[in-house]
Amino acid sequence: MSPNSSTPVRLARRVFHFLAAAAAVTVARAQTPPTQLAPFVTAATRTPADAQTIGSAVEVISAADLARRQVNSLAGALGGVTSAPLFASGAGGASASLFLRGANSNQTLFLIDGLRSNDPNTDYQVTLGGACVSACDSLEIAHGPQSTLYGGEAVGGVVSLRAQRGAGAPGGSVSFEAGSFGTVQGGVAAQGERGANAWNFSARGGHTDNDRPNNKFDSATTTLRLDHKVSDRAAVGGTLRWFHGVYGDPGDRYTNDPDNQIREENLLATAFADLKLADAWTAHAVLGGQDRRFVAESPRAGRATSFTVVKNRRAVLDAQTTYTGIERHRVTGGLTAEANHTRNTGFGDINKKQGLLAVFAQDEWSPVERVYLTGGLRSDDFDTFGRATTGRATAAWLAMPKTLKFRASYGTAFRSPSFLDLYGQSAFYVGNPNLHAERARGWDAGADYYLAAGRGTLSATWFNTDFTDLIASTPNFRSVENIQRARTRGAELSAQARLTAAIALRASFTYLEALNQTSNTRLLRRPRQSGALDAWRDFGGGVSAGAGVTFAAHRRDVHARTFAQIDQEDYTVTRVYAAWQVTPKLAFKVRFENLLNERYEEVNGYPALGFGAFGGVEWKF
Repeated sequence: MSPNSSTPVRLARRVFHFLAAAAAVTVARAQTPPTQLAPFVTAATRTPADAQTIGSAVEVISAADLARRQVNSLAGALGGVTSAPLFASGAGGASASLFLRGANSNQTLFLIDGLRSNDPNTDYQVTLGGACVSACDSLEIAHGPQSTLYGGEAVGGVVSLRAQRGAGAPGGSVSFEAGSFGTVQGGVAAQGERGANAWNFSARGGHTDNDRPNNKFDSATTTLRLDHKVSDRAAVGGTLRWFHGVYGDPGDRYTNDPDNQIREENLLATAFADLKLADAWTAHAVLGGQDRRFVAESPRAGRATSFTVVKNRRAVLDAQTTYTGIERHRVTGGLTAEANHTRNTGFGDINKKQGLLAVFAQDEWSPVERVYLTGGLRSDDFDTFGRATTGRATAAWLAMPKTLKFRASYGTAFRSPSFLDLYGQSAFYVGNPNLHAERARGWDAGADYYLAAGRGTLSATWFNTDFTDLIASTPNFRSVENIQRARTRGAELSAQARLTAAIALRASFTYLEALNQTSNTRLLRRPRQSGALDAWRDFGGGVSAGAGVTFAAHRRDVHARTFAQIDQEDYTVTRVYAAWQVTPKLAFKVRFENLLNERYEEVNGYPALGFGAFGGVEWKF
C-alpha cells in the first residue's frame, strides 16, 4: 500500500489525532472577562491599523500566546501558521524552509525589527531552524505579494518579528528546562518602563544531542530593545539581536556523515526614531545593519578539511512619513537605501556588492463608512540587474459593524537574482549577467468573522498566484535562465478564539494546488492538505493544559539517495503540555512532543525526532 494513498485507515487516524487534541479541553463557563485581542497590526500597511480595516489576510502571534503554548523556537512559532508549511532538514537546529502560500522558500521575506534579514544572497534557513523567539517578541504574517511595501522576496508574503516596547512596572523571569535527547536549556527576561525610558531584554540558549550521531546542537539567542521618549513629539530607541548556533550535521540517513559541522553567527542592530512633525504629519526612520557569518566544516579522511565560509553584511536606511490631513485619507511615502556585500568561498566563489534605492507611496482611503481601500506603488532600483516596479491594491468592507468583514487584495511582486545566478563561476557553471527578476502577481478574496467582546476571529480565504520568469538551469545545467512559469492556488481556513476566559483555541487548514507550468509537474514540498490545531484550558487553581496537532498530506519530494521525485509520506504529529502556577512567581511546566512517536521525515532522508518529554520551572521577579 502506498504511504500516501487516501485510505479510510489513514483518514480515521488523522481525525483521531485532531479529536485527541480537541478533547484536551472542554467548554466551561467563563469566570472572568476574556482577554482583548491586540487591536492594531502593522505588517500589512506599514502603519498601525485596526485589523478590521485591512484588506489583506494577516495573522498575529503574540509572545503571551507562545508562552502559553510553551513554544520558544522560531520554527515552532511558525509551524502552525495558515498556508505556511515549514520543513526542516533534520532535528532541532537543522536548517528549515517556509513555503508561504506555496511560494518557494526564498520567496518569503523575513523582517526583524523592521530590518530585512534575508535576500537572495542572505538566507534565513539556519536562523529559522535554530533561533528562539524571546519573551518580548510578537510575530505578524502578511499573506500574498507584499513587494510594494517591502521590495524583493516578498512574493508569498512577509513574516515580521518585532521586539515590543517594555511597559508597566519593571519585572522579569528566569526559566530552566531539561528532557529527552540530552536537552538542557534556559532563559532570562526583563522588561519595564520608568519615566521616559523603557526596556525589554531576553536571552535564551541551550544544548541538545538530538537522536543521531554527530547531531548535537548548541545555541544562544539574545534580544534587546531600548526606548527613550525625548518629548511629546519625539521618541528614539534601538534594538539588538544575536543568534549563535553550532549544529552537528550528519546529512541524510543514507550518508550519516560523522564529522560535518555548521556554525552561524547572525547579528542585527537598529536605531530608530518616531517624530510628530505636525498634528497630521508623522515620520518613522530606521538605520540598521546585519552581520552574518556561516561556516560549513567537512573533515575528509586523508585530505585537508573543507571549509565553506559565507559572510553577509548589510546596511539599511528605511524612512517613511505619514500624512492624515486629507479627510478620509492616510497617505504614506518613503524610501529604502541598502548596501550589501556577500563573500562566499563555496560553489561559485562569490565576492560581490550590491546597492539598492527604492521609493514607495501608499494611500489608505475610506470613501464611505465601513469601506476601506488601499493602493500603492513602489520602484526598486538595483545597481546589479536593474529596476523592478510593483503595485498593490486592497479593499475591505465591514458588512456588519465589528462582526463581519469581506476583503480582497491584488498585488505584484518580484524576487531578485542572486549573485550566484548572475556572476557565479566554476569549472562546470557560469552565471548569467543578463538575468532579470522573477515576477509574480497574486490575488485573494476572503471573509473574517469577529467573535463578540474581542474573543477571536474566524477567517476563510481563496488565493491565486502566478509566477513568471522563474530562474532555472539551462538544458545543459551549465548556467541559468528566466525560463519557468508556475501557479499556486488554494484555500485557507483559520480560527483564533478565546471561547471562554479559561479556554483558547487556534486552528488552521490549507488546501493548496502548486503546479510547475513549464514541466506540468507538482511543485516540491508543497502539501496539498496541511493543518494545525491547538487547544488550551485553564482548570483553575493555577493548573492549565493543552494539546496540539499538525499534519501534512499529499506532497512531492526528491529522494535523498536516488534524486528521483517521489510521493513523500504523510505525517501527523501530536503534542501535549501542562503548567502549574504554584504561586504568582513560581510555575512548573511539562510538555510531551510527538506524543504518539510518529516516524516521519519533513524532508526526505532526514528523520524527525520521535517522542520526547521535557520538564521545566519558571521564576518571575
